Amino acid sequence: MSTSSATASPDIHKVSFSALLVTIGIVFGDIGTSPLYVMKAIMGANPHAGADYIIGAVSCVIWTLTLQTTLKYVIIALRADNKGEGGILALYSLLKNLRHRWLYVLAAIGASALIADGVITPAMTVTSAVEGLRDIQPQAPILPIVLVIISGIFLVQRLGTKTIGNFFGPFMLGWFLMLGILGICQMPAHWPILKAFNPWYAVKLLIDYPGWFLILGAVFLCATGAEALYSDLGHCGRKNITYSWAFIKTMLILNYLGQGAWLIAQAESYTASLNPFYAIMPRWFLPAGILISTGAAIIASQALLSGSFTIFSEAMSLDFWPRQRIKYPSTIKGQLYIPLINFALFIGCVLTILLFRTSSHMEAAYGLAITITMLMTTILLAFYLHLKGVRRWIVALFTLTFLLIEGAFFVANMFKFMHGGWFTVLIAGIVCSVMIVWYKATLIRGKFIEYYRFADYTDIISDIKADSEIPKYSSNLVYLSRSRSADEVESKLIYSIINKRPKRADHYWIVRVEFTDAPDTLEYEPTVLIPGTLISFKFRIGFRIRPQVSVYLRQAIEDLVASGEIDLTSSYTSLRRHGITGDFSFIIIHRLFSQSSQCDASDKRLMNLHSLLRHMEMDAAEAFGLDTSNVTIENVPLIIDNRPTRRITPIKS
Repeated sequence: MSTSSATASPDIHKVSFSALLVTIGIVFGDIGTSPLYVMKAIMGANPHAGADYIIGAVSCVIWTLTLQTTLKYVIIALRADNKGEGGILALYSLLKNLRHRWLYVLAAIGASALIADGVITPAMTVTSAVEGLRDIQPQAPILPIVLVIISGIFLVQRLGTKTIGNFFGPFMLGWFLMLGILGICQMPAHWPILKAFNPWYAVKLLIDYPGWFLILGAVFLCATGAEALYSDLGHCGRKNITYSWAFIKTMLILNYLGQGAWLIAQAESYTASLNPFYAIMPRWFLPAGILISTGAAIIASQALLSGSFTIFSEAMSLDFWPRQRIKYPSTIKGQLYIPLINFALFIGCVLTILLFRTSSHMEAAYGLAITITMLMTTILLAFYLHLKGVRRWIVALFTLTFLLIEGAFFVANMFKFMHGGWFTVLIAGIVCSVMIVWYKATLIRGKFIEYYRFADYTDIISDIKADSEIPKYSSNLVYLSRSRSADEVESKLIYSIINKRPKRADHYWIVRVEFTDAPDTLEYEPTVLIPGTLISFKFRIGFRIRPQVSVYLRQAIEDLVASGEIDLTSSYTSLRRHGITGDFSFIIIHRLFSQSSQCDASDKRLMNLHSLLRHMEMDAAEAFGLDTSNVTIENVPLIIDNRPTRRITPIKS
């Protein structure tokens, strides 16, 4: 998941110590805190396991990190970038123009499952860290402490992390060094643990042990943060992530080996209530270890929340989600805050804590959603590789390999469905339903909007401007249009200017906003339809750029004024004498679905659901960054396929 919570390096394409430090601080929080609970979950599947079981389980972890994270994400997925950006929605934006229109379903499923993972991960990670207090004080009030920490994490979102973000990298570097050192110190307890590097021990365990699905379900927890490597591509760059991962993977494996060696050495005295992660710490270091673990969990949670905001921002730009208020609490690249989403995630996280209460119970809910995201990413990556001309047998091998691996993990996690997996599936299902309804309804609405050619109405608009009998509506009248071409416009817009109270103005401006596949695009193209009177602008805005149409329009018009193409001075004599600029008014046309539409029952249900979901949407003027004091909303009916079968006839006398 995208984790844009800390300062990005000035040049993400350059590898430097500072860039690597930033990468360690903001990319690997989720996967980097997995040692808190992975071995505990593995032992939960077989508390009285012997050496062969533990060596095989550690081998499964090592090869999961190697195949799933290193090969799929670091080596392959990081190269599938959209102008430097990564993540499942960025990947989909590269493929959305293919003839396979159903790919949007995969993107919606993957993104919603990633959001569900973002709900449970903070609860799981923080709870696992705080539970270490029980090794010091068995009666420690874990739940209240966890709820306080989680509440604090969500409360600070509105403030941003500009100040503390600089602390993330050094802190997480210390965390990973601690993982590696603790692991190395325990490995002498049972040096044969190094046999775990041999994949045969992993295969043998899955063949010999009848509860293989329980093992895989626990093992998969070590890779739940792998999607973050891809999603954070735009924040840190491929090389920084790749080089950092070599260090991170080494520290993680050392810690897993150390936990495994300790478990084998302490097999007779081990009980299911022990967490091997804390058990390998010296008693004198335990308080500091718990404090550092909690700090790492907080950083990982912060990163996941920032990533969730980024996903929803991208979803809005790709018409997967209703537009909502986005705030930018700092100047850090990519950092944003969505109040409604923050509140919803907070409620989901608190419900997770209160419902499951312990990290052991949360493990049952954890992992299922992210396997779904990984499966969707694999399929989309296969289409991307084919699009890039990669040989078919290589694409087939890639697809088959990772569908088998992730399919096995999915089946293993499905065994946990009734024990908690249903919770994340429920969250993902709700988010996915909203995404699909919004996307499909947007397509239908666009299909039934009627467009007129501007050329047929330029004479009328020129005459309206010159007709002094019509009261002037505004010096400058601005309309937002969904038209893809400067030569045509919605019929309702023409109706608004000519028929619905004729609107006389000195200048008419048509603004068309196009959200591009490239994340950081910000450019415009003017088209003069009536010299000095009617001009159409196309604003091309990247899907990670905040829409501020009023600002961009002013800048574009200033360019026209500077070139002498337009004179903005008011046409009123008294104002013109003093060089006062004419006023601006914006008109937004809202198309409300009409119940008189004659369409399929399924389409009508879809449009009615869309109408309900529009209550979630922020005001259109605010969504596009317009000056709300000068905006008028005109509601018009949207009639879908309304073709009466009979024509009314007069009564004959």
